[in-house]
Amino acid sequence: MANQAKKRSLKLGAIIHGVGGGTSGWRHPELPSDASVNIGFYKQQAQKAEEGKFDLVFIADGLYITEKSIPHFLNRFEPITILSALATVTERIGLVGTLSTSYSEPFTVSRQFASIDHISGGRAGWNVVTSPLEGSALNFGGKDHPEHSKRYRIAEEYLEVAKGLWDSWEDDAFIRDKESGVFFDPEKLHRLNHKGEFFSVQGPLNIARSKQGQPVVFQAGSSDSGRTLAAKTADAVFTGHESLEEAQAFYRDVKERVAKEGRNPDHTLIFPGIGPIIGSTQEEAEAKYQQLTSLVTIENALDYLGRFFEHHDFSQYDLDAAFPDVGDLGSNSFRSGTDRIKQRAKEHNLTLREVALQAATPRNAFIGTPEHVADLVQQWFEEEGADGFIIASSYPGSLDDFVNLVVPILQERGVYRTEYEADTLRGNLGIPVPENRYTTARKQTGAAVN
Repeated sequence: MANQAKKRSLKLGAIIHGVGGGTSGWRHPELPSDASVNIGFYKQQAQKAEEGKFDLVFIADGLYITEKSIPHFLNRFEPITILSALATVTERIGLVGTLSTSYSEPFTVSRQFASIDHISGGRAGWNVVTSPLEGSALNFGGKDHPEHSKRYRIAEEYLEVAKGLWDSWEDDAFIRDKESGVFFDPEKLHRLNHKGEFFSVQGPLNIARSKQGQPVVFQAGSSDSGRTLAAKTADAVFTGHESLEEAQAFYRDVKERVAKEGRNPDHTLIFPGIGPIIGSTQEEAEAKYQQLTSLVTIENALDYLGRFFEHHDFSQYDLDAAFPDVGDLGSNSFRSGTDRIKQRAKEHNLTLREVALQAATPRNAFIGTPEHVADLVQQWFEEEGADGFIIASSYPGSLDDFVNLVVPILQERGVYRTEYEADTLRGNLGIPVPENRYTTARKQTGAAVN
């Protein structure tokens, strides 16, 4: 295991989540209550992550809210816009944002991420999601929300189109010779002419490839359909696990699927999300966690739980009875997450109150001293539960604590970089630049390619 660990390099990302992913974090006295739309807060978080030599910052997103949505969802920046702004105040860190394949067009999205890639000098990444909530359809013409497996078929074709559009221009297509008046080589401009089940896109894209070739593709679904899509298309996978054993099983499964697709498993990285809470002692870290839980009401917790089950109203049930049978609710939205919630409730005989509070105030093993957190990060990495981690600020100042206190320990142990290896996201992640498909064909045939 030690030899294998030397060949690999721990990766880190930070999710910038404004007032947080829970129901009541905004009430904490140390957190700006407008953090989700506070450009100064986002800049500080991105620059702190870059100070810690993180590979990337990540902006999540969604397309549907109700009065019961958590505060961060109610009022937050759109990813493309905020990533463009963060590109101008950072230099090396990757910039990754969520965008849905179910409610957008491939040409527009390909152009947006290619633009961020150029603005940032090759640091863009796209977290591909299929939009789990049925209500999203109400904001986009009122069409039927595609069922789970269809959403993933759409996503697969969508990515095929996007990657094809990103190759519209070969890397040396733009000559820009002022004396001769030749701006580009027309033989190195290519139309995609895609006609598929869901999309018809001619191309070409009206922006060239960046220095990293194409934006890095992330995928976040952990269902069987999500894992299959990741194996076929993703450079990295966002996931979440409660134990090392669960993380290792997911890691092995995805890597095996990638290999079966004829791709190099080392070039599809696995990033579990964790919410470390750090204290000078275990007791201090525990007190921070308890302070967070004290801000959450059971009403908020029920609303939070309901979102995963298509905004189901859980207030109608007895709080202290067994978790109710909700049938297939959630199977067409957050399938892997709701399956896990139902399974855990059944295995541990949990009441509705217990399930709701656990969902709203999730507890993970990464709570304790800097050494404890560093030990777990190193263990999960070296024992192949992760290639890296997405660090969520569960507690105000969590990112600062992780960078200031945990990163130096990991660096001292030789597990984590002390300087960036490259100036692109692909370079720092160790993922190769994909050669333009038309350049490849030209080399293989020695002839012009249409």
